[in-house]
Amino acid sequence: KAVVSTQSTGMEKEEQQKALIEQELRTWDPHNDANASGDAFKTVFVSRINYDTREDKLQREFEEFGYIRKIHMVRDVRTGKPRGYAFIEYETEKGMRAAYKYGDGKKIDGRRVVVDIERGRTVKNWKPRRFGGGLGGSRIGAPEFNITHSGRVDPRQYQEKIDRAKRARDRALNNDNEKERSRSRERSRDRSERPRSSERERSYKEDDRRDDRRVRRDDRDRERDDDRDRKRDRDRDRDQDDRRRDRDDRKRERRDDDRDRDRKRDRRDRDDRRDRDRDRSDRDRDRDRDRDRDRDRDRDRDRYLEKEAEREKEDIREKRDEEEKVKEVDEGKLKSEETRTGEETAVAS
Repeated sequence: KAVVSTQSTGMEKEEQQKALIEQELRTWDPHNDANASGDAFKTVFVSRINYDTREDKLQREFEEFGYIRKIHMVRDVRTGKPRGYAFIEYETEKGMRAAYKYGDGKKIDGRRVVVDIERGRTVKNWKPRRFGGGLGGSRIGAPEFNITHSGRVDPRQYQEKIDRAKRARDRALNNDNEKERSRSRERSRDRSERPRSSERERSYKEDDRRDDRRVRRDDRDRERDDDRDRKRDRDRDRDQDDRRRDRDDRKRERRDDDRDRDRKRDRRDRDDRRDRDRDRSDRDRDRDRDRDRDRDRDRDRDRYLEKEAEREKEDIREKRDEEEKVKEVDEGKLKSEETRTGEETAVAS
């Protein structure tokens, strides 16, 4: 009855938890989340962050991919402690793509983080992990089966590791069973109270020696297999480390090439902008010089025209004065002639 009541209680709790998750899923709307106010296509999701990592350290690690507009580290509502993941919004989509491409697997404070796009507002019908969605798949069993590698990988790649761990566990169980059987045989021989003859004793000893040789041979074979498996694992791990190191080197070289190309492009743009500014300043200076020259020429022409007008006025004034003088002379001559004629007429009369 206690077992049945415990099972029923567990089932009720599971149903209650499932109902609560369904209710929260119905009310979950990432597009109306106050904390998700930035551009979803410029935002990356960073998880598996060390709980001691601060926001400024996260910004220093990720600002090499581009200018960061905002970082939102998710914290527990009740305790205020970080929950190990954050959202980083970049100024451009180029920075987001660079962080998504080169930031995944980056080690920060001793832990390799996972970098992914923000799927809540960009992928249709997306559900977070707490509602049964997410990418997940990295916690699939005991510690020897769990994947401690970080990154956007398919857990099926680690099936070989899981099978190898199972084989090692089976070998260990077989060794324990074999040892237990040998100990039980020894105890049974010790408990045997029936007297043995010399031939039977010799046969028993021969059987024991044969069993011991078989056990030692099996132990040697198992040890040889274990050594071979360990060596193969070491070689595989060394090859994986070499491939990972080569991949990191290639990523670093590509990142350096991209940075050099961006720097050269910025320098070329800066030089072009400086040349355009210089050409614009030269054009402005030439235009100002031409404007000043035209202004001076117009001023000289106006001054010349004013002088010509004054000279014409002076000539007209002088000509008028001469005409008046000639007219006065003619009038004087006419008056003198009239006077002379009158005098002659008077004398004649």
